[in-house]
Amino acid sequence: MSTVLRAARPAFRARTFFRPNTAARNGVRFQSTATDSAAAESWGKRFWNSEKGPKTVHFWAPMMKWALVLAGISDFARPAESLSLTQNAALTTTGIIWTRWCLIITPKNYFLAAVNFFLGCVGIVQCTRIGLYHQEQKKLAAAGASEGLKTEAVKSV
Repeated sequence: MSTVLRAARPAFRARTFFRPNTAARNGVRFQSTATDSAAAESWGKRFWNSEKGPKTVHFWAPMMKWALVLAGISDFARPAESLSLTQNAALTTTGIIWTRWCLIITPKNYFLAAVNFFLGCVGIVQCTRIGLYHQEQKKLAAAGASEGLKTEAVKSV
């Protein structure tokens, strides 16, 4: 049994996290590390070099998608009769699906999740406006049809 343990021991010690601290052995008490230099960097430099910084699609995709959100918000001023239900339903679905996806992927992109969440919210508001408009038109058509029947009855008498 002891021979098996002795044979496994050198391979076990070969891992870097089990090696003794060479800096402590050499008399060096403190040493600068990568985390110390990262803390000394400015916020702007860290943002510029990050995996979600402006040099990547993880930054520019949400920035461009904010244009869809702003266009949807500007459509709040338009009458509901001129809005497209299929377009707004597609924007709503896209926003909801991609919000969930942004929270699953690695690296998590909270900026993209936020823009998709707001895109879904804008789409829900617009679809609600369109639905209410169509309900109102059906009520007016039904009231007009019943009014038309009353006028036909009066004319026939």
